[in-house]
Amino acid sequence: MSFLRWKLLFIFLWGNIPLIFSQVYPPTSTIALVGAMDEEIELLQRSLLHSKTKLLHGIPFYTGKIGKHKVVILKTGIGKVNAAMAVAFLLKEFRPKQLIFTGIAGGLAPELEAGDIVIGKQTLEYDYGQATNDSTFTRATRNPLTKQLNPLYFTADSVLLTAAQDAAKNTNFQPLGTHHRSPKIWTGTIVTGDLLVTSEIKANELRRKFGADATEMEGAAVAQICWQQKVPCLVIRSMSDKADSKARDSIENFKQVASFNSAHLLLNLLGKLP
Repeated sequence: MSFLRWKLLFIFLWGNIPLIFSQVYPPTSTIALVGAMDEEIELLQRSLLHSKTKLLHGIPFYTGKIGKHKVVILKTGIGKVNAAMAVAFLLKEFRPKQLIFTGIAGGLAPELEAGDIVIGKQTLEYDYGQATNDSTFTRATRNPLTKQLNPLYFTADSVLLTAAQDAAKNTNFQPLGTHHRSPKIWTGTIVTGDLLVTSEIKANELRRKFGADATEMEGAAVAQICWQQKVPCLVIRSMSDKADSKARDSIENFKQVASFNSAHLLLNLLGKLP
């Protein structure tokens, strides 16, 4: 190859290094455990050994060990923007090798009751898209680094998904309701939007349009960041309500046990990881 061709190749590759490598960082051995509210990370914090707190931009990050794993625990706050902001800080500072999101959600599948668990095989942002005079369309987000469209559904990491399914078989969940039944474990689709859904009409729409089993306000936003940065990610949700007109009362009644069961599954999932 002539000197001129080598020079042109060097210039091309050098100019495109940010595009080639900007989404991949050398990971540490840390696993990120994330929730949106105090109740969702309470059990995780109680399980943390050698706990230390680090403040970044006013947000506390709790580091230590759970079992054999080094972890960092984060409460993002409610909503997609809060979750995306806090997780972006987390990825930059701690460079986790995996991220697992835990918390409560509204159940959309008719079979799901308060306390049941959905392990997210995929997540979607239902409120990103276009509104016309006739309808509202959900569209795929775009990766600002590559300029390429992201997938409409962000698929869960297969290793984390399998570990969660295995862990669920041996997890002693808190019983639910007056009949003290054990929660059902569901592997399905979780949809995310900046809405607390307390509407049978909206719940039925999300079920019909997206095949959604649960709805919440952070998961797919976190999954998008992890997808773009190539961080293995899984979202686990325990149902606190049915996303209907009775949802607010149901959340108050069930958020504690739902948060506990989701986090308890996460802890047992960690025990399945190498």
